[in-house]
Amino acid sequence: MMLMKSLDRLEETLDQETAALMARDLSNLEEFNRRKSQCLLEISRMVRTADVHALDQKATKRLQDLQAKIETNQDMLQRHMQAVQEVASIISNAIQKAESDSTYSAYMNKAGFGA
Repeated sequence: MMLMKSLDRLEETLDQETAALMARDLSNLEEFNRRKSQCLLEISRMVRTADVHALDQKATKRLQDLQAKIETNQDMLQRHMQAVQEVASIISNAIQKAESDSTYSAYMNKAGFGA
């Protein structure tokens, strides 16, 4: 019973986070992470003391469904991380290009900072 309540909370959190990621709303990622960590801590404590081989088919199906939601959530998080990495790379390349084309060196020489 307690395990199912923890699974409910984890599933709800995953659904909310995945929906937020799809809507490109990154404002609550820290809160989602905190909630997922709390749920996983609760679940891991319960699983240590439970006989996981004695789970009924309903519980087994529930865990399989939850696994699919976790995989979907993980995919969305990976997509956002890749996008952040691409943007960071574009910005980094633009800065390097601006520095290498003497954009800043002319200013530095004029201000007396050059060689």
